[in-house]
Order: sequence, then C-alpha cells, then structure tokens
Amino acid sequence: MTYCVAARLDAGLVFLSDSRTNAGVDQISVFRKMTVFERPGERVMVLMSSGNLAVSQAVLHALTRQHDEGGDTIWNAADLFEATRCVGAAVREVYQREAPALHEQGVDFNVSMIFGGQIGTERCRLFQIYSAGNFIEASQECPYFQIGEAKYGKPILDRVLRPDTSLDEAAKCALISMDSTLRSNISVGLPLDLLVYDTNALRVTHFASIDENNEYFRMIRGTWGERLRQVFAEIPDPLWTNPDAPGSLVPPSRVHQPLRIEPVNTPQPSYPTPQVLAEDPGKDQAN
Repeated sequence: MTYCVAARLDAGLVFLSDSRTNAGVDQISVFRKMTVFERPGERVMVLMSSGNLAVSQAVLHALTRQHDEGGDTIWNAADLFEATRCVGAAVREVYQREAPALHEQGVDFNVSMIFGGQIGTERCRLFQIYSAGNFIEASQECPYFQIGEAKYGKPILDRVLRPDTSLDEAAKCALISMDSTLRSNISVGLPLDLLVYDTNALRVTHFASIDENNEYFRMIRGTWGERLRQVFAEIPDPLWTNPDAPGSLVPPSRVHQPLRIEPVNTPQPSYPTPQVLAEDPGKDQAN
C-alpha cells in the first residue's frame, strides 16, 4: 500500500508520495511512487501511483513505448487533458494484457494514479486516474486528490486546503497529512518525495527527498503532535450534572435515556437518570 496526495492551487501544484511497498509483513521494500516528465520551457507533468507495483511499472513502460512508437503521447499532447487520456490508454493496454493472468491467480488489477502539471500557457491541471483508465479532474470545490491509504490524512486537508492557499502552506499541510498517515498505518513509510511547482515556471521549481533525518519533517512531527495534545487539553470536559450550564452535554430540553430492550413479561423498572451515575463527587463539573 502507499499514500500519495496532490493539490491544485491558484499558485501552482503540490505533490507528495511515500515510498513503501509490501507483499506481506516480512516483504517490505522501498520504491519511489513519483515520476516526473519534464521538458523545461514547454511542459512539466508529474505521475504518482498506488496499488499493484507491477501494474504501475507496466503502465510507465507503456507510456515510454508510446513515445518510441509515435502517435499520441504525453510528450506531444496539446494539453493536460489529452496527456491524461494517454495515461488512461496505457492503463487499459496493461489491463488487456495482464488482467486475465492476474485473475487466474486471484489477484485484482489494482492501480490508481494522480497526474498533473502544466503544458505551455494552459493553466495547471490535476487528474485522478482509476483502474479502468477513466479519470476525473480537480476543481475549485475539491482542489486535492489522495490515493492509497487516504483516510488518516484527509481531515487536515479538508480543514486547510483552499484554492488560494499558498504553495508553502499547502506543502506543510501535505506533510502533516502524511505524518498522520505514517502514525496510523505501517504500510506507509519513509522516505518521501515532495515536489512543488510554481504556475508558469514550466520546470520543477522545488523538490525534496525526505527521510527520517530531515530536520524540518522531524519538527513537523513533534510540533503537530504536541499542539494537538495542547488543544485537546484546552477543550473543556463534558458537563453531565449541570444541565442548565452553557455547553452542557445533557441540556434539559430533551430526554436523555438510552434505547433499552426489556425482559419479556417483566415489570418495567424505574431507571435513574444516567448522567447522575457519571457524576464525580470530587470534581465540580459546573466550573
């Protein structure tokens, strides 16, 4: 498994990928998931992949063969949409060739990709490509894509990323998203590839390969965890025994009883109010 995230912003693009791949708990290796296609002054395109490593490598090989054989390729595409169609065609080509044998072995054809960049004077664009070779494009309402183990790093992206977010803030947000994923899932691991692209540069503007010794990422990991604990401690505990207090968890405007199943043919007992049972005699919860 892996985790990759990318964002399309007014100022440019941010891409971040991990590099762990595994075929079991004792078969863990490092393979870089980010590939850059760059012709300075004309086009910059970035491809990140998740899923079956053999499939994603076969797709990269098919893209290279497209260039060797001529015809429509990512190198002569007039815009990012057409270039993304070339990537989708490569995915379908690999599916037609490899899927039957994979299915015979009980293995799913599993690959997801993020592809983005800029060609000429066209605006920056970002796409997510599925196993069928079809794709969707990032929008103003949803300016980022994730593939792989996406759930752990999603909350910070939803709270922070907006189209007008600066590239530095977006890179910081992506790194925090990655840190959350690293802490919760052992199938995602260092080192990381971080690429930041400034609109209209038509070349890679910033790139970092981040390992466990990277001081900035170590600061991110320590500071984010410390501040989360600090904010958590500052949030008041729930009030159970003072319904009239502002912010009470059990305001008197409704009945607070759980859904119960009673024994058959037995009198219904009188249950005490549950929140009284949770009262701590040694603590003044109203304060």
